[in-house]
Amino acid sequence: MSAQNPVFIPGPTNIPEEIRKACDIPTLDHRSPAFARMFKPAVAGIRRVLGMQQGEVIILPSTGTGGWEAAITNSLSSGDRILTARFGMFSHRWIDMCQRHGLDVQVIEAPWGMGIPLAEMEAALRADTSHSIKAVLATHNETATGVKSDIAGLRRALDAAGHPALLFVDGVSSIGSMPFDMAGWGVDIAVAGSQKGFMLPAGLAILGVSPKALRAMDSATLPRTFFDFRDMLKAYAAGGYPYTPAVGLIAGLAKSIEMLEDEGLSHVYARHHRLAEATRRAVAAWGMSPCAATPDLYSDTVTAVVVPNGCDGTELVQLAATKYGVAFGVGLGEVAGKVFRIGHLGMLSDVMLLSGLATAEMCMADLGWKVQLGSGVAAAQDYLRKSANAALAEAA
Repeated sequence: MSAQNPVFIPGPTNIPEEIRKACDIPTLDHRSPAFARMFKPAVAGIRRVLGMQQGEVIILPSTGTGGWEAAITNSLSSGDRILTARFGMFSHRWIDMCQRHGLDVQVIEAPWGMGIPLAEMEAALRADTSHSIKAVLATHNETATGVKSDIAGLRRALDAAGHPALLFVDGVSSIGSMPFDMAGWGVDIAVAGSQKGFMLPAGLAILGVSPKALRAMDSATLPRTFFDFRDMLKAYAAGGYPYTPAVGLIAGLAKSIEMLEDEGLSHVYARHHRLAEATRRAVAAWGMSPCAATPDLYSDTVTAVVVPNGCDGTELVQLAATKYGVAFGVGLGEVAGKVFRIGHLGMLSDVMLLSGLATAEMCMADLGWKVQLGSGVAAAQDYLRKSANAALAEAA
């Protein structure tokens, strides 16, 4: 009997059987017309998912972290000034990477649980009258705290300040699961990974690059070789790669996009919102709250649950793994031990989510936390039943 249970971490996510099978292909010559026939639909699909109107899609054998590095090394030079905010572990890690590359990083600090501080960002941009800030970096969905930031609002701040800086967005845990409008938000480089909303194994960094960011390559002097967009685009023109690509993952990516579009992107986003709201209803029934400070910041892909005083979120995650074979996410950085994280993205259904919520409750009871078994599950069930009926009525 299989002991495999669904995972409830914010990536890697559960892999649909159709995608697993699509990745399982014989060796294929990546310089052959057969590869080009596989690759081009994947690239075209990424453009639609990102909401691109112009620019290029770059798909690298890497992860989201490699995508961050590719974004900065292809567009910036040592000593360039960038502006960003730190409000969670993943916004911090991008800052750390930029500092290691010799960039001059202006950091606006915000409490963990808050999003990008738009007023402070706009003030910093207005103060930069010489336009020395070359790029603004933003984490759309801070996975450590379950916080969604307002990228459209950040674009408005840039425009209100009349600032020409490039806008780079980490959408690793949002793209493919939450609405993303690269053209409408004026994003210059968007970074995604294969292992979250695209439901693939880790191994692909997926980037959308605007014409403005492509032009920045001409003056950028940070070293890059493996991640050089120029080499990639030159090879793309011939239908291939400058080096060996992850052929199986690209085959799976084409299938992933087909599945997302068969469901309909608007329905994908609505499903994620329903699962997220059901999770939040469960959290409230437990007498707990999300780490995200206000409802407008709630992520639709991950909820970081603040545990009661005297409790340790890491203990719950460890117990779930060892006793029940179920994976939740631990708290990271400043919220380590203070939260546990429930990922609700990718291949996930109402029934699967309910199993995760029930497991979390069992762990709480096992650890002696004050919880009534079934309370969170019942709250989620009530919401999912009613919202499913509404969704069916809308579809009819």
